[in-house]
Amino acid sequence: MKSQDIGLLLKLISLEHQENSSSQDRGIFTWPHDWRDWEGHSDNIGQHTFFPTIGSEFRDYAYTTRNLEAETGISKTQISESLRRSIDIGLAKKDRQFGVPRANKKALFEFIISGIKYVFPAKHGEVTRGIGTSFAAPILQNDIISSGELIPVWPDARGTNKGQAVEPLFKSVTRAIRKDPDMYAMLALIDAIRLGNAREANIAKDKLKSFLE
Repeated sequence: MKSQDIGLLLKLISLEHQENSSSQDRGIFTWPHDWRDWEGHSDNIGQHTFFPTIGSEFRDYAYTTRNLEAETGISKTQISESLRRSIDIGLAKKDRQFGVPRANKKALFEFIISGIKYVFPAKHGEVTRGIGTSFAAPILQNDIISSGELIPVWPDARGTNKGQAVEPLFKSVTRAIRKDPDMYAMLALIDAIRLGNAREANIAKDKLKSFLE
């Protein structure tokens, strides 16, 4: 198993959310307050397009390796291999009705809360500019108050925060989160589990469960 497999599974969950219009309303609240500062760049940072109609047309496009590559930064070859691995170990399956890949959300949640910090431990780095993660991400900012220490950030030259670098769960995290607010929220919550103390981890687990239900 590779760490990018978790990223792809989270993307599958986000796409499934988009098949439910109520999740679109939730997603807009998980952008950083200054996200709009990044708009207008050539890679469409911060511009995520929700499909106005949900149905076969959405599924036929959204779950292609081409779109998954564009949305996550994981190559098409790696996506195919990742899906195979996840299906083999029971973390993904094919939807019987639509034939698209689905994350096994219950099994994935169990793995994240019990094993992710051991299998894919977080590594701290130097002070740098980046994008807030863990308790410094919007999804947790109202629940966890920083005690004054440096905030955790994913290194990124266009980030607007300064803090202690945290190695992302997979290499293209900062690309994936700019295209999908739910991805940002879930990956930040996972970092809180990988990095945080017991209180932070417990709050993150409760919030993550709502995404994976």
